Parts: sequence; C-alpha cells; structure tokens
Amino acid sequence: MADKKNKISNQDMSQVLIDALPYIQKYNDKILVIKYGGNAMTNKELKDAVMTDIVLLSQIGVKVVLVHGGGPEINEMLGRLGIESRFVNGLRYTDEETVDVVKMVLAGKVNKELVQLLAQHKGSAVGLCGIDGEMITAEKMTTEDGQDLGYVGEITEVNTKPILDALANGNVPVIATVATDKDGNTYNINADTAAARIAAELGAENLILMTDIAGLLRDKDDPSTLIPKVNVSEVPFLKRQGIISGGMIPKIDCCVEAVRRGVNKTVIIDGRVPHSILIELLSNEGVGTQFV
Repeated sequence: MADKKNKISNQDMSQVLIDALPYIQKYNDKILVIKYGGNAMTNKELKDAVMTDIVLLSQIGVKVVLVHGGGPEINEMLGRLGIESRFVNGLRYTDEETVDVVKMVLAGKVNKELVQLLAQHKGSAVGLCGIDGEMITAEKMTTEDGQDLGYVGEITEVNTKPILDALANGNVPVIATVATDKDGNTYNINADTAAARIAAELGAENLILMTDIAGLLRDKDDPSTLIPKVNVSEVPFLKRQGIISGGMIPKIDCCVEAVRRGVNKTVIIDGRVPHSILIELLSNEGVGTQFV
C-alpha cells in the first residue's frame, strides 16, 4: 500500500517535466560551476543524490564543472602520518610535508573517487587538478596581519583550456584545487575561492556553493529567517549588522567576487537536502540564498 500511495502518477510526472522545461531551456548549453563540499561529500545517500543530479544535468545539455575540496580526508591522512594540523585565522597552515599530502589526497584519492562515482551513475567525467595544463597558477598568500601560511596560494591566473576541452568532449571536469607557480611549487587553494574564480573565467551562468547550512540567515539559529536573495551592494551593510559573520564571510565574499567578475548568479545552497541542486535549478522554488 505504501508503495502505491507514494508512487507519482503519469499525469503528475508529465506536469513535473512541463514545469521544468523553461529551466532546462534556460541552462541548455550554459556552464554551471558547482563547488562540492560539506556533508554532501561524506554522506553516502547525499553523495549519490549529487552525482545523480550532475549526470541528469549533463544529459539535458548543461555543461557542469565540479570543483571540490576534501578537508576531512586531508585531516584523516595527516593524522595517519602523525602530522599535526595547524590553522591560522581559519586557514590550514601548509608546510612542505603537508602540501604533499594535500596534493596526494585531493588530486589523487578524492578526485578519482568522484570521477569513478560519476561513472557508476552512467556519467562521463575527467579528473583534473590546477596543476594540469597550468590551469591554476598562484602565488604565496599571507594573512592581512602578515602571518605566514606556508604553501597556501592566492590565484593569479586561470587557464580555462583544459576545462573547456573536457566539456567539448562531453565530460564533466572534476577539479581538485591545488595550483602551481612559475617555479614549480605546489599550493593549496581554498575550494570556494577557486570555484568562484573558475566560474568567472568561464563566464558561467551560475555558481553553486554547497554548504551545511540553509543559506544566509538573519538569525543564525533560526532556519526560518533565510534570506532568499541578496544584491551584492547590500553585503557591506549586512556585514556591519553582523548578519554576515564568521565562516560565512569568506563564502559570501567569493559569491560577490564571482558576480562582479561576470557570473550571472551565485547561490549558497544546503547540501544536506537531497537533490538540492535540481531543486535550485529546475524549479521556481529554489533553495538557499542567491547573490545577484
């Protein structure tokens, strides 16, 4: 009885597809950059939902680019190797030993697992990192108060050719955010920052940042206070009010930077909601907070 009750009728299914059609047409042949992280990257059910969403979007003509981090996996490997994790102003201090682990975990383990998972969902993907084809070049970053972060990089240039080549061949580029400089040094790059810059350089229609919160909230403890839309000109005022604070500041700064560099829309969505990507793109409901 339960299966019969929950089964969607053919008529309802037809209506779902009809309602989605304008959004399918809007995003057909457009580039969508997804920054993948948080709980959606560690929970199996959510991970499967994300992979299904990406494959479906690719099949209907959306050019999806997946940018990922891998903080928990890096922490786990550092722990196994007896290397202490140290953070400076919320950023991982990355010495020479740590950056080798970052490169190994992000560009090797995490990246290839995502490529494999997309293949299991009948998608076609190719794994890349910022070092491939000198896709992401960087220089050494220091904090505003001059503290050394080791091999943490600030992006100086993005070469989009490897990404566009992958898309032209019908593949989803899966990008690990490590970079190089002219001297061959490897740098750890914040995944939100990398996704925003990549989206801008590609002229993406949309940038989606997947997080573990509903979006920007007027009251951080009350999900019902979600702010659905923010104009980038409002951001300084929201910071002064304390509505944008703490860990949300760098994420929202990335959204603002992407919009100012030409991305049509950026949105922070709740990756804990199954199929949140499809809900955001293919319905008039949307989820999270969009920046325009």
